[in-house]
Amino acid sequence: MLKPLLIEIGVEELPAVPLLKEMKNITKKYSDILEKYSLLGEFEFYYTPRRLVIWHREFASRQADSVEEFFGAPLAVAYKDGEPTPAAHGFAKKCGVALDAITSIQKGAKEVLYYKKDVKGKESVELLPEIIEQWIKSLDFGKSMRWGSLQESFIRPIRWVNVLLDDNIVPMTLFGVESDKSTFVHRIANFERVSIEGAKDYFEVLKAGGVTLFQDARAEKIMADFKAIESENGVNIEVDAELFEEVVAITENPTALLGSFDEAFLRLPPEVIITSMKEHQRYFPVFKDGKLINKFVVVSNALTDDFSQVIAGNERVLRPRLADGLFFWDNDLKNGLSTKGLEKVAFFKGLGSIADKIKRESVIAETLFELYKIDANKKDLTRAVDLAKADLMSEMVYEFTELQGLMGGYYAKEQGESEAVATCITEQYLPDGEESALPSTPLSAIVAMSIKLDTLLGLFSVNQIPTGSRDPFALRRAVNGIMRIVNEYNFSFDIVKTMQTLATNYDAMDLKKLEAFILERLKRYYKVNPSVIEAVLASGERELLALGQKIEALNNLVTSEGFDEVSSTFKRVANITKDIDLNADLVVDENLLQEEAEKTLFSAYNSLLANKYESFEAELDALLGLKPQLDDFFTNVMVNAEDEAVKNNRKSLVASIYKSILNIADIKEVSV
Repeated sequence: MLKPLLIEIGVEELPAVPLLKEMKNITKKYSDILEKYSLLGEFEFYYTPRRLVIWHREFASRQADSVEEFFGAPLAVAYKDGEPTPAAHGFAKKCGVALDAITSIQKGAKEVLYYKKDVKGKESVELLPEIIEQWIKSLDFGKSMRWGSLQESFIRPIRWVNVLLDDNIVPMTLFGVESDKSTFVHRIANFERVSIEGAKDYFEVLKAGGVTLFQDARAEKIMADFKAIESENGVNIEVDAELFEEVVAITENPTALLGSFDEAFLRLPPEVIITSMKEHQRYFPVFKDGKLINKFVVVSNALTDDFSQVIAGNERVLRPRLADGLFFWDNDLKNGLSTKGLEKVAFFKGLGSIADKIKRESVIAETLFELYKIDANKKDLTRAVDLAKADLMSEMVYEFTELQGLMGGYYAKEQGESEAVATCITEQYLPDGEESALPSTPLSAIVAMSIKLDTLLGLFSVNQIPTGSRDPFALRRAVNGIMRIVNEYNFSFDIVKTMQTLATNYDAMDLKKLEAFILERLKRYYKVNPSVIEAVLASGERELLALGQKIEALNNLVTSEGFDEVSSTFKRVANITKDIDLNADLVVDENLLQEEAEKTLFSAYNSLLANKYESFEAELDALLGLKPQLDDFFTNVMVNAEDEAVKNNRKSLVASIYKSILNIADIKEVSV
């Protein structure tokens, strides 16, 4: 029989971020447990800041009956001279029956001990306490806490448990709390417990009590409020996706409200105002005609018809935050950008201070500037690197660490630095993620690369190499950023040669480990068949820009129709040349070519070499285009001729072709 099932776990307010991080696992963990108990069925999961809810419209009131089969040792092992061996007795004991209840069955080529028993399904009401407890204790929200005299811990104290199968309470105790046929509604509506008649009655009780249980409905309500505010006021609300999810998670009765702040605060950089609102108050910034205005949107959880006091209260809370920001701004402008004091700020043990890091970054930046022949003022580069970390000494960055670099850019403009210098300082940490913007100029890109490279080289020099998921200094992200910059600006960056040049200022540098680390990131950076990357790396190429171009070229050909046939031909070429030193000079004597097929192949190959190709893909396509001539060669020419000179000449011809392909990729490494 199928019955509705409600599971409500009531808690003190859940912190939004840990809840949202675990969200993708919550339903899967519950499904896995249901499957283990043979009770898997459709369900819905809902949450508010005070409750986690599972709702089954139809839930099996008992497990289905089943048959359990046991297979034992072969009869030849279970019985000797007609007498049962320990293997037979052990099997009977395992099955929980007398030996005479055991039969045998044919399994494969052998007859083995066999026992089958009918298993009667248990009532769901007996199993639900175990299921729910396993589910709740499987949830991982990071930090957890204990309360009262309990030794168990959870993200927040559990205050009520409400488990109803149809209209009946399921008796259970969770974290010392007994299941009760009641719930709690919005605190403003009723601070006391509210009784529930049955599972279906639950939703009406919450609705009447001012709780919007369905998170999707809360999100829709907030978004509808946003649109109404925009329409009525002719403004645009900047909706940060992560902040929006948080607001949905921390409200039970959301209402979006428009508040304002003193226009005088607009003297601050927009990022300072937005950070104050988002990070500290969970407010949404408001724009008009593309500019930030002195308005904000707060999502209230209040249950009231008059929100004037709610708006006024939030305006009062925001004002001192912005006043602090304005105080920091004015003080920092008065003091100006200065690196004085950075010599006392440690970077990392063995790598000196931030001032020492600036010196190393400056050497890298100048080296790259000369290497790439950047069309810019070198004085701007030197000035940008010198001032890039200066805002670490500012009051604003001390308070808002996430504005590091950005504030330096603003201060640089205010004190009369060139636009190029200000841009470099602002963009010094870009890109800082997969979707992040890139530095907007080649000069800015050089500064950003220099910072990433010093961090990478420096930490490797003191053996701070990421292991497993541990990467406290985001070195993996640094390598990804370098690759993105290289590809964007067509910078030639050889991870062996360039790194050798840059590593001279670092002690005890293991460049082999660094190369392996960068190549590992490369394999994850390009979303292609892994064997394509291995094939390109086998060519010996280590220049990042060329590696990317070769990977793209080979991948386009590998994913094209008919590559399997092409691949088989060139893997045969690789096999023939496996004993030939491809680093040696390969000479083909045209006078030793005897068969028409080898003459045709030689001619086609020479014509190919005479051409110039605009891309690796065009060159590789031309080389693989020799397949018909190679097939004809293999069909009509005996490579291992009796004449040693002729044999070596033919091998040199095939090896020359393979060597040309190997300049791009080792085709035999590709698996499709």
